[in-house]
Amino acid sequence: MTKGLTKGWRQLSYWLRVSLPNRCMLCQQQIESVSSAHHLHQPHSRQVHLDSSHFHPSQSYKFASGICHECLSACRYQYDACLGCGYELTTTADYCGKCQRTMPIPVVAPCSYHDGIAPLITAIKYQQNFAALDALVELLAARVEYLLSCDLIKLPQVLIPVPLHQNRQRHRGFNQAHMIAEKLGARLSIPVIDDCVIKVLDTPPQAQLDGKQRRQLNAKAYQVVGELSMQRVAIIDDVVTTGSTVEAIADLLYTKGIYCQAWCLARAEAPLLKF
Repeated sequence: MTKGLTKGWRQLSYWLRVSLPNRCMLCQQQIESVSSAHHLHQPHSRQVHLDSSHFHPSQSYKFASGICHECLSACRYQYDACLGCGYELTTTADYCGKCQRTMPIPVVAPCSYHDGIAPLITAIKYQQNFAALDALVELLAARVEYLLSCDLIKLPQVLIPVPLHQNRQRHRGFNQAHMIAEKLGARLSIPVIDDCVIKVLDTPPQAQLDGKQRRQLNAKAYQVVGELSMQRVAIIDDVVTTGSTVEAIADLLYTKGIYCQAWCLARAEAPLLKF
C-alpha cells in the first residue's frame, strides 16, 4: 500500500512538474527547458581553473526545476573555499593556514547558505517542496568532481546520510539527507548505506544553539551498528554549520579506521557562533 502511494505521488509530482508553469523559487522568472548545454557553460568571471565547477545538467532529468540557471550560478561559490571553515582561499588548496593546524573534517559544499540558497533548503526541509533538489544535488556533484580533478579530495566508497531519530523521522515523514544521498549516489555511482549509523537520542532543534552546546548534544546522539568494511566514506547532510553533527558521526567511524568527509548542499559559515 505504501509503495503504491509513493509511486502515485511520484507520478503526480512528475505531471505537475512538466505541466504547470515552472518558475524559479528565488527570482520568480520562467525556467527554460534544459535543451542545450552551452547555456550553462558560461566563462567564470574570476578564475579560469574553476570552470569545471560550473553546473552541468544530469542526463537523468529533462527539465530544470525550482531554480533557474542564473540564480543557481549566482548562489554557488565564486572562489575556492577552505574545506575546513568555508572561507575564501587565494589559491587552490584544501585548507587555509588556520585549518591546516587543526585539520578538521573536510566539508564539501558548492555554496554558502548565506548567498541566496537558504529558501530552497528551507523549502525542502520544512515544506516538503523538492522542486529544486535535483538542481542542488547536481551542483554538489559538480563541486565534488571539481575537487577530485584538483586532487583535493578522494572519492569515498560509500555515502552515509546523517540519520534522524525515529521520532523525528516519523513526524517529518522523510529524511532529506537520505534523499540527497540517494540522488547523489545515483549521479556519481557510489552506493548508499543508511543502516550503519543510527541516532539513539532525540535531540531538540539546534538552530538557536552555539557550537559548544551542539557538540554536547551530539556527542552521544549517534551509534554505529554492524561491521563496517569500507575505508573511506562521505557523510551526507543538507547543511553543515558548526560541523558538530558530522564530526560526532566521524568520530565514531574514525575509531574503526574509516576516513570521513562531509558532503552537503550548503555550508552555513557561522562566525558569531562560539566554537
